[in-house]
Amino acid sequence: MTQLIVLGAGWLGQPLCRQANERGWQVQGTRRNPDPTVPFERQFSLLEERVTHTLSLHNAWWVCAIPPRARNKDSQYLHTLEHALTLSKDMSAKGFLLCSSTGVYSRADGLYNEHSSIETSTDRQQMLVNAERMVLNQGGKVLRLAGLVGPNREPGQFIAAKALKSSSHGHVNMVHQQDVLNGIFTVLSNWHHNQAIYNLCHPWHPTRAQYYQQKCQLLETQPPTFSCDTESERIIDGSAIEQLGFEYLHAI
Repeated sequence: MTQLIVLGAGWLGQPLCRQANERGWQVQGTRRNPDPTVPFERQFSLLEERVTHTLSLHNAWWVCAIPPRARNKDSQYLHTLEHALTLSKDMSAKGFLLCSSTGVYSRADGLYNEHSSIETSTDRQQMLVNAERMVLNQGGKVLRLAGLVGPNREPGQFIAAKALKSSSHGHVNMVHQQDVLNGIFTVLSNWHHNQAIYNLCHPWHPTRAQYYQQKCQLLETQPPTFSCDTESERIIDGSAIEQLGFEYLHAI
């Protein structure tokens, strides 16, 4: 039986656990305070540099779906990841997959793929790069996720009436939750035949004005405003993973 440990059984990790269960996998998903009514939930928390956990699956795949929260000055993300990597090694993990972000790429215009150079001009980028480096150095792999949409994350809701510090003519880089989950299963099932890093980003890149206006119309919410109308084109190329037989099936 395939075994899976998901660090961070939240918005992304929870459905990953459930869908792995449906595939017949043995699953454990972590939360700081697990719900005793959810059979697969286990504790994993870091307090004063000490890890408390109730994980028990050896020889399992590990997927880290913990949000980096890089803008939080009190974030213990890197320390938590470091301890998780040590524990995964002690528990003979089959492989460790990190859900990272396309935020590692420059904010400048351009087309970015997995071979593009990385500039760490912000604290958030530095945190993401450090996390990826830790995982790659242990033989793990990385999925760089574009902006996430899906259940309870409707763009027409969370962006409604906001004043955005971006251009209306900039292009969106988004991916649906289910495509991310499918991407994770694709990478795990092709672990020994794939590259170390993949982007996950839907191939449709409308302008922000077009995209958010459409989404707000659907929910009858007020569209956002933008700081400028400067022509801008920053595109994340998420096509490389399609070489593994993956397809983007869910609209953003």
